Amino acid sequence: MPVPTSDTSWLTGCIPDLPTPCDEAGAVDLAAFARLSERQIEAGVPAIVVCETAGEASTLTLPERDSLVRAAVEAARGRIAVIAGAGSNDTSRAIELTKRAEAAGADAILSVVPYYNKPMQAGIEAHFQTIATSTALPIIVHDIPSRTARELADDTLLRLAESRRFAGLRDGAGDVARIMRLRPRLPTGFRLLSGDDATALAHLACGGDGCMSLVSNVTPDLCRDIVSSCKQGRSQAPSPQRDLGKCDPTRRLFLAVRPTKLSRSSTEHITEMTR
Repeated sequence: MPVPTSDTSWLTGCIPDLPTPCDEAGAVDLAAFARLSERQIEAGVPAIVVCETAGEASTLTLPERDSLVRAAVEAARGRIAVIAGAGSNDTSRAIELTKRAEAAGADAILSVVPYYNKPMQAGIEAHFQTIATSTALPIIVHDIPSRTARELADDTLLRLAESRRFAGLRDGAGDVARIMRLRPRLPTGFRLLSGDDATALAHLACGGDGCMSLVSNVTPDLCRDIVSSCKQGRSQAPSPQRDLGKCDPTRRLFLAVRPTKLSRSSTEHITEMTR
């Protein structure tokens, strides 16, 4: 039986993947970002993700990344965990991003399967193992083959999970049956989280631990309640089809086009809608 990972009790439930708001001049709007962070914290989320999919990390400069992670840490003030995106298809670049996130105060990093290069599974494993030697932070692996053009094989994940450095998987592959294949073979405490709002409920029903959510940016209270109800197995769980309809048309913005860098006006619109 594999040894258990380090403490991952916080890595569960609904975890929002925050967008990167910008002002009218195109600069990162840290004040707006702090408001978005505080809204999620007040809703009781266990963690926030910064500089990842919703934050359009590939368009951010290194100083912008650093400032966003620091702003998230300042907003969190120890109340929740901050997960920083630090992935790249270049291992040395991923290590640099990881070290910078750690220096900025992140509690964990989210590292994506190398994209575009289409490495073999041995190369994917070597990439992540090398990153693991560079940090003391927990690593959450992000598998999203629709964007990376290369899936993370079950056996590769299982080998990574033998190390206590790897805390969980953000699964954007959409294969909910994967949870049932993996759960009996993974170390105690290794977390399986959905990376896709559309399949999050099925993922939870199959034994998943939570969801890294885009929709939570619009309606954190509802997303929190839906995930909590599903995890508790309550028969009267909120209906996502009925209740998520309450947040149209902003819900359609997030589900249909994926959030891009938000201008000050759209950030203020979302903040106002979710008060």
